[in-house]
Amino acid sequence: MNWFLNWLNKKSPSSTRKVLYKANQTATASNQNATSKIIPALAECAQNLSPEQLKQFVPLRSLDDNTLSSLIHSTLIYPKDIIIFEYGQASDCVYYLLEGEVSMQPDSDSHYDVKAGSSLAALPLNSGQTFGATCTSLTDVTLLKTPEDINRLWTQYSEEQFSCVEVLDFELPTEIANQHFFNSFAQAYRENKLKLPSLPNVAFRLKDAMQRDIGIDEAVDILHMDTAIVAKLIQVANSPLYTSTTPIKNCHDAVIRIGLTATRNLVLGISLKQLFNAKDKTLVQGMRKLWQNSLYVSSLSFVLAQECSTINPEDALLAGLICDIGAIPLLHFAEQFPEQYPSLTELEESLTFLRGPVGSLVLHTLGFPSELTNIPNHAENWLYDSSNELTLADIVILAKLHSYVGTKSTNQLPYINSVPAYAKINQGKLDPDFSLQVLHKAKNRIYAAMQLLS
Repeated sequence: MNWFLNWLNKKSPSSTRKVLYKANQTATASNQNATSKIIPALAECAQNLSPEQLKQFVPLRSLDDNTLSSLIHSTLIYPKDIIIFEYGQASDCVYYLLEGEVSMQPDSDSHYDVKAGSSLAALPLNSGQTFGATCTSLTDVTLLKTPEDINRLWTQYSEEQFSCVEVLDFELPTEIANQHFFNSFAQAYRENKLKLPSLPNVAFRLKDAMQRDIGIDEAVDILHMDTAIVAKLIQVANSPLYTSTTPIKNCHDAVIRIGLTATRNLVLGISLKQLFNAKDKTLVQGMRKLWQNSLYVSSLSFVLAQECSTINPEDALLAGLICDIGAIPLLHFAEQFPEQYPSLTELEESLTFLRGPVGSLVLHTLGFPSELTNIPNHAENWLYDSSNELTLADIVILAKLHSYVGTKSTNQLPYINSVPAYAKINQGKLDPDFSLQVLHKAKNRIYAAMQLLS
């Protein structure tokens, strides 16, 4: 992500530059050897690395031993100062760095280096349908070569783990496994005893009715049950998201302007805000931060879907809004044990492990379709790759990555050009200039999207 921070740092307001300065200090100009050129590997050898050796890499570490034992892989040896692959070139495999050091040059002014044994070397150098950067060897290097569908294999394996809509078992990671609070939460989850949120009546009835292909008049009758929802819909219809010279003054006209499906998604989004509540003062802060982050991700999802895809922006907005909904039962559980729950920081960090299974359980309980109930499982699974086509999950993944720009989490993330979803946006044209142009063009829309759900 340093390259992303670098271009944003150069072209953003001074207030943003100040925030991003530290993260940008390590970004330097590309120093590729002018005489470098693509040459075949000096040697390619079939390998039989053990599952334990393969598990040092992502996402291989998530596969079971039987799958890894049958994985076809090889090693390739390259000399110093040659181009191994080029940006935009079609990809037929996934590379990992085993030995040496390489320089990665995305479609930007800055490059980044990967050294064998580093945390960055645990991630693939490429993924998706095309190479997202040009790779040059800085030393003699050895690469691990795996099939190009390795991310699809992992995605299929991951989805099989979450294919059951019932409560799933999960093991707590070592970071929190010894804490009584998290063990109690896991037990309550397994025994289906968590306090799960429910939707307001109007949102539930509208969602239910639209599964029967209702018309606008019937939808308006349901909406009139909640005057606050009606007022918000009229506000949205008159917002910059739906700019028109004719002001909207009633619910019927608002639904016509917004559209029936978009109205349903907006009502669900507006109703979801009521779920982000707590009485404990400390947890209120956590809920408020969670809601604001969810609004930001949903706004970015809306913009990316509208500017870079054919996916319905309102569908993307709702998908971004519910990606961290698994935090709500966790914070409600903490409220029941005010003397026992850990710090807010520890609760936030635990979401890395809990957001998927708990969030999917919440959305299934609320009656959301499977395309949305799986969003919490995939939102931060950076190497998720379900198909050649851009999906809602891909949009949310990219929005999540963008949302971390300038935060302390930046250095823990993969480079955006190595994420499969990256290659699906306008055939891989999500370069820094294009991305910056989209975000500037959509600045008012991001603000409006955040306002309408605030």
